[in-house]
Amino acid sequence: MRPTRRAVLIFAPGVPLALILVIADPGLWALSFDYAALVLVAIASDALLALPRRHLRLAVAAPERAYIGEAGRVAVTIAADPRHPRAVRVELLADLRGDVEPVEIVAVELPPDAEARAELRLMPRRRGRVHLDRVWLRWRGPLRLIELTRVDRVERTVDVLPNIRGAERAALSFQAREQMLGVKPERQRGEGAEFEALREYAPGLDTRFIDWKHSARHRRLLCKEFRTERNHPVVLAFDTGYLMREPIDGMPRLDHAINAGLLLAWISLQAGDLVGIFGFDAGVRQYLAPLRGTGGFARLQRAAAALDYGSDETNFTLGLAELEARLKRRALVILFTEFVDTVTAELLIESMRRMASRHVVVFVTLRDAFLQRTFDRPPERFSDVAEAVIADDLLRERSIVLERLERMGIHCLDVPSRGLSVALVNRYLLVKERGQI
Repeated sequence: MRPTRRAVLIFAPGVPLALILVIADPGLWALSFDYAALVLVAIASDALLALPRRHLRLAVAAPERAYIGEAGRVAVTIAADPRHPRAVRVELLADLRGDVEPVEIVAVELPPDAEARAELRLMPRRRGRVHLDRVWLRWRGPLRLIELTRVDRVERTVDVLPNIRGAERAALSFQAREQMLGVKPERQRGEGAEFEALREYAPGLDTRFIDWKHSARHRRLLCKEFRTERNHPVVLAFDTGYLMREPIDGMPRLDHAINAGLLLAWISLQAGDLVGIFGFDAGVRQYLAPLRGTGGFARLQRAAAALDYGSDETNFTLGLAELEARLKRRALVILFTEFVDTVTAELLIESMRRMASRHVVVFVTLRDAFLQRTFDRPPERFSDVAEAVIADDLLRERSIVLERLERMGIHCLDVPSRGLSVALVNRYLLVKERGQI
């Protein structure tokens, strides 16, 4: 319990006033004393009328898990003793440990003989764990001259996982369709890579698929029909080096990559492909062999959540050579990484060249809008000109590296964070449509 600012502002003017009165007329000392006593009595009365700490009940419901980049909610229910006749304005603050955004104070009106509910915002910035240690409560008396605080120990732990909301929505849509229409094998015919059957030519069919040998034998035009090929290994390779710790739009690059990779993993599993995870920086940090079926998605999620933020420089020669040795058949390798300039990317390019000779590779980087904004910003000082020149050099070297990779037949994606998931899924579907795996 402590006096509020209002009480201090009311009491403080009495001190110089008492000194002036005593100097002017020593017989008025009693009047100045009465003013101070009156203020102290008002403060004491406010303390007696305020809601006692023991008459306040608190219940906290914390979520078991939260997703990176999405706000979680800690639900708090407050109730006062029914004998307290007045409404009270209570301010709440959560005491959190972990890499989260700064918490805010939430105020709620607690009516007499009723409950009040409040939600405390929990916004994690990195994967791991967030500890909810205590909840602080603060309220004032009816005269707002005293302030009471109470601290309730909670000691809850919230696991911060990769954001799979998009994959969950896709899962729900697939499940809803199966429940309405039933589950049955579906053979998709069309622009696949696996031969299905011969059919008689009809106007509108692609003449490139005419089988001239069988047409001559049967004396009529026959076309080859293909079906969509399945069971392709898809490996999500995550660079966990220090460059992937850089935040973009409030989240590290690595978490943006994991979120998009998990969404692609769910779609690939639904399409009948096998999906695995590979993480590396200075050494191999994680490897999960490609799994089949949507039942393995939970294992993929746990493996992605175990990818830690590294502080070492990435060794592409070692990491990609180790991945290539583990893959026994042609696969689609999606590499989420980052580079700075052409000098640091030389070893990366050489390693990608060897990888692309055996596998289909998608090279994924996140475009940082800061460089483009720095280059486009009208200069006001000489330092702005220098920054624009440096930004232009970095953008030009970045485009050179991406162009060299594309010349080697590697699919390159350099997109903003918000468009990463859509661009990645579209490129996966394009690779499947062209039958490149």
